[in-house]
Amino acid sequence: MVLALAAVSRSPLPQLPSKCAQRVGAELVGWRRWCSSNRKEMTMSTLEGRPNTALLVVDVQNGVVEGAHARDAVVANVGSLIEKARRERVPIVWVRHSDEQIASGSDRWRIVPELTPSDAEPLVEKSYGDAFEDTTLETVLSGLGVGRLVVVGAETDACIRSTLHGAFVRGYDATLVSDAHTTGDYTAWGAPPPDRVIAHTNLYWSYQTAPGRTAGTVETKDVDFGATS
Repeated sequence: MVLALAAVSRSPLPQLPSKCAQRVGAELVGWRRWCSSNRKEMTMSTLEGRPNTALLVVDVQNGVVEGAHARDAVVANVGSLIEKARRERVPIVWVRHSDEQIASGSDRWRIVPELTPSDAEPLVEKSYGDAFEDTTLETVLSGLGVGRLVVVGAETDACIRSTLHGAFVRGYDATLVSDAHTTGDYTAWGAPPPDRVIAHTNLYWSYQTAPGRTAGTVETKDVDFGATS
């Protein structure tokens, strides 16, 4: 999904005093260590009888990632995860967006040429940011016995965030691959630069928690489809 933005004015965020920033940083580091040492106690999803993991590939389409931050590197990372999932017989579910800016059937709507869904891999069509909204995604995942999602794709501050939260509130464990999602440059509309958008999303999703579910981030090279999160 490509963000449609109207021009807005924003005041710059105040800078935290150095001591305050250091304290916040220390607390985040401590929380990360606690999460790492308690992952077994924090698992699994709240979806009973659904022990499987799926790779969810969101909106890696020509019109979505064109001009996106580190586009080629992100697509390559997505591709490597697709190959890994296929080798390990992990379900891959593709999501494809359409709207007024990305018309169904157009070249902008097509999956990027570097990636090709196989005939056996479900492809879910959507028209909202959250890939669960008004789609067959829940039905597909339920049929595959999936309770944990490893999420990659675009755009970070639109469909990736929406789908992560959509999955989490529906009871899924949701892991974001930190170097396999991207977004465009919307600084002209008051947004932070895309690298900061990506970094912030990785930061806050690393500490996302809820009863009976796990979230978190992981780099492409460290993805373990057999892990809990």
